[in-house]
Amino acid sequence: MKLLPLRPRTPLDRLRLRLTAWYVGMFAGSMLIMRLLLVWSFARQVSMDLDRSLRGTTEDMLRAVRIREAEGAPSRLAVLDAVDALDDPNRPLYLFDGARRSLRPRDAEPRIRAAAATALRAGQVDYEFTTAGGQRWRLFGQLFRAQDGTPYVVVAVADLAEIDAERARLVQTLLLNAALALVLMTGGGLWLARISVRPVEAVMEHMRRFMADAAHELRTPLAVLRGRAELALEQERPPAAYQSALAEILRESERLGSIVEHLFTLARADAGERQAAHEPFYLDDVASDAVQAAGVLARARGVRLELGTYEEAPLVGDPGLVRQLLMLLLDNAVKFTPAGGTVRVDVSAEGGRPAVVVQDTGAGIAPEALPHVFDRFYREDPARTRTGGAGLGLSIARWIADQHGAELAIESQPGRGTRVTVRFPARV
Repeated sequence: MKLLPLRPRTPLDRLRLRLTAWYVGMFAGSMLIMRLLLVWSFARQVSMDLDRSLRGTTEDMLRAVRIREAEGAPSRLAVLDAVDALDDPNRPLYLFDGARRSLRPRDAEPRIRAAAATALRAGQVDYEFTTAGGQRWRLFGQLFRAQDGTPYVVVAVADLAEIDAERARLVQTLLLNAALALVLMTGGGLWLARISVRPVEAVMEHMRRFMADAAHELRTPLAVLRGRAELALEQERPPAAYQSALAEILRESERLGSIVEHLFTLARADAGERQAAHEPFYLDDVASDAVQAAGVLARARGVRLELGTYEEAPLVGDPGLVRQLLMLLLDNAVKFTPAGGTVRVDVSAEGGRPAVVVQDTGAGIAPEALPHVFDRFYREDPARTRTGGAGLGLSIARWIADQHGAELAIESQPGRGTRVTVRFPARV
């Protein structure tokens, strides 16, 4: 995996590092909360298990006392025997009488004596304490009476050192696992950040190409305009020369205006500012209007523009955008058809799907160029360059077709012409 530079050099590098820090921070925060909950849950469970164990020890002692008393042993002796029999170094038992004297063992710790006194008053006692030597203990005390009515207190005690050591081992294990997971997550975060910014990189690369291509396309007409104006102003010329210069300036201005308009349309499309309307209309009416409008350009170039198949084709969509789509296709067909050629438009509604076909007898397109004709600023050399187009019309046509869920297909053979088919979805 390629590592990022220590010092981010580009906005994308900074974005990757911020995303990585966000991934790692979120993961570390979640992991810390989970670890804390796990340690808390462990401590709570151990504490509950210990309490049950201490209570169970006192209950076992009381049962032992009752058994010995049932066998006829004197109450005091039965109590002492039960304590001696059940005493465990891991769970020591302390026995006190009603006067708070320690019967087993004789040297009970002051805190345990205080607990016995509390049990004599309240019946039970349950808490943790720390000895003078720094040991943590947990105890449970229970008041009971022998058959002769004598009150006793039995206190079961557990040393928490082993539990603390087990808890420390758990925390250490969790910290080691967390450190390893954090290292892995950092690497994974870098990888995820790299994947996450790929769409951003693609958009930025697309924007860079778009701006570079736009600047390239605008540079030529601007250079022509400036050159013609400077040439006309260098010295005094006859009126005819000025008219020629102004005519060329007008042509380049119109071309420049067309490029700017197309760029504006594509920019709005990319930003999602221009959404297609959804209203019913007839494709045949829009096609007829577009053919009439394009007839002026066709006549100027000596190209025959005709309307062939003309079926009623109801459609739901944006009539303005569909007309623009047809005008782009017709303009493209007329430009690449030599004088004396023909451009034909057919409108049909086979299977309920409105369709329009624009077919010309122009120069055609090479097979290797067909996959790229809808790319922005693409112009097949040399034929397309001679027309003065910017290579944006078919890109806009593709966007309009996509807005309507239409299929846009192009077929062409060099020297025999091009056929473009737009097939719209059936009207619901």
